[in-house]
Amino acid sequence: MKKAFRPAFTATIPVLCGYLFIGFAFGVMLRDIGFGSIWSFFCSLSIYAGSGQYLLVSLLAARASLVTVAVMTLLLNCRHIFYGLSFLETFHEMGRRKWYMIFSLTDETYSLLCSVKTPEGIDAGDMRFWIAMLDHSYWILGSVLGTIIGGILPFDTTGIDFAMTSLFTVIFVEQWQSTKCHIPALMGLAAAAVSLAILGPDNFILPAMLAICVMLVAMRGRLAKEVA
Repeated sequence: MKKAFRPAFTATIPVLCGYLFIGFAFGVMLRDIGFGSIWSFFCSLSIYAGSGQYLLVSLLAARASLVTVAVMTLLLNCRHIFYGLSFLETFHEMGRRKWYMIFSLTDETYSLLCSVKTPEGIDAGDMRFWIAMLDHSYWILGSVLGTIIGGILPFDTTGIDFAMTSLFTVIFVEQWQSTKCHIPALMGLAAAAVSLAILGPDNFILPAMLAICVMLVAMRGRLAKEVA
């Protein structure tokens, strides 16, 4: 585990930069509706679902019921079902740590786990576990700082959520450069673009991911040859 910490930390630096800003914004928003740093800490520790936590702020402000919170969170984050399918065997091999890996599989952690290369002499399972824990700790730190500093130094947070878009762009470029087979990436871009044009920005994610899964399964044989 000690050997895997340094390469895992290096791999998560882009997420660190993004999560500090995005988590900070969540903390500020949570404080604005009357919840302090203790609430911010436990929300980020136990929920840990970026967009889900932003939704939680609105639901708490509206005093929504637990049923409403549960259903809305499920609908918002059900895309993680697709993420988990690609790591069924990988997480199963990690023993008891698989439960935390399932819980901590955010968009950014998923992207890193898909693209990270384990250095020679480092256990891949240990490195994945460190990546998941480090990403989680960054989010918690950013959230708590947001509730503390946001209450002392009020400021306009307009545009701060663009840090997440920048983070995804960096991860996409790194994945593009690390492989010679760009067919899956192109299929993903095409599916997202078509779904966005037809369904609009509020409804395109799930149909796009379903289309991507269908195309990947249909072209599995060809893709395997390209990678080989």
